[in-house]
Amino acid sequence: MLDIIHHGGATGVTGSCHQLLLNRHESLLVDCGLFQGEDAAEDSFEQLQIEFDISTVKALVITHVHIDHVGRLPYLLAAGFTGPIICSIPTAKLLPLVIEDALKIGFTRKEQLIERFQAQPDKQIVSVPYGQWYSLDLISNESGNACINSKSDYLATTRVKLKRAGHILGSSFFEVSYQDVTAGKKKRVIFSGDLGAHYAPLLAAPKSPYGCDQLILESTYGNHLHPDRRQRRDTLKAAVEHALANGGTVMVPAFSIGRTQELLYELETIIHQARSPQWKSLEIIVDSPLAARFTQVYRELKPYWNKEAQCRLRRGRHPLNFANLYTVDSHAEHEQTVEYLAKTGRPAVVIAASGMCAGGRIMNYLKAMLSDERHQVLFVGYQGAGTPGRTIQQYGPQGGWVEIDGQRLDIKAGVTSISGYSAHADQKNLLNFVKRMHRWPRIIRLVHGDQNARTALKYKLESLYQRKGKHVNIANG
Repeated sequence: MLDIIHHGGATGVTGSCHQLLLNRHESLLVDCGLFQGEDAAEDSFEQLQIEFDISTVKALVITHVHIDHVGRLPYLLAAGFTGPIICSIPTAKLLPLVIEDALKIGFTRKEQLIERFQAQPDKQIVSVPYGQWYSLDLISNESGNACINSKSDYLATTRVKLKRAGHILGSSFFEVSYQDVTAGKKKRVIFSGDLGAHYAPLLAAPKSPYGCDQLILESTYGNHLHPDRRQRRDTLKAAVEHALANGGTVMVPAFSIGRTQELLYELETIIHQARSPQWKSLEIIVDSPLAARFTQVYRELKPYWNKEAQCRLRRGRHPLNFANLYTVDSHAEHEQTVEYLAKTGRPAVVIAASGMCAGGRIMNYLKAMLSDERHQVLFVGYQGAGTPGRTIQQYGPQGGWVEIDGQRLDIKAGVTSISGYSAHADQKNLLNFVKRMHRWPRIIRLVHGDQNARTALKYKLESLYQRKGKHVNIANG
């Protein structure tokens, strides 16, 4: 059985990085992400360094461009990785924006270095259409030398196929087919990446593959069930209307890619259907230059939207570019917007990064408005342990406090959480991903989840296999 080494994301929800060992001389690296929250070490710079041996890594496969899956890519390149970076076509368009942001946040602000590191992955990126096999060129012989001369030289073949994961635009789960020609053995491994929730806006839900020998499965919401789409939209509407009634602002911490675009889609739906003049005049503010750029790329990649979104376009609606939508670009404009909303209490919905309140422009909104009961904080995604977002989510309803930039803030604003807008599959979706395979994996490794989530999902999977009279070996990481 092909072995796997985890360099992050095995026992936590961030820092995803997994190495699939194909043979003594070759391996694939799957994602290379940043650690966040409690997963982050006290010496974060030391944790960013690529200290594992990359000499056998023939290719990097990227499942999607969230920072906890690609944020360490600049460090991988700095460590000397020059192999192909395999990803979907939309991911190839989004990745340069993410790398630029990652470089500015955690690597360097020197423009020359940023340009150099941005140019390097452009030369290495191999964008692969969904559903097509990609064969790796370098196949080693027993001595470890690359042999590409004739079929007789090949001791093994390795192919990779990407399929839609429905998590964010361009997200993929992928299959690795590895065949040892001399031994006549063929193995198939599937990495789920982050799977999307069903009935999510904009993107089609992932479809289960035929089967595999070994599955590396995310477990972020392995112990949780999301509400249905109508229910979560009603919760979103109610949170906004509460702020409207109080004359306040709804602050939505959201990741620049994926969650922001889904929220815009849902808010456009509510505004389109609303009869209230308050809704018709409500300002939806995206205060994130990065999110605005991502949204533009989302618009350019309309062919990858789901059928419902395509239907809206044909009817002349623009779910990511409607009349009530405003974007804030410059820092000066951002400061003016924060001050204006905090003083006037004019009702608005502000979507700003970061998604876990661990930095970014949302922090200034929180510092200005979190202690004012007129306002609302609306969480629409997972809040990692140890992040300010988790503290606000956990203690806000109890009238607690949070420390931001050394300042203690009493939480008087309303706090609402909608797990259904998570871009992650819930427990039922994860079980169905396995259940709907024709050939169930004999080995499942649970990653990308906290201990409670992984334990709950492990129990459910074992019960599923037991009911069907099948055997499975489930490992936590």
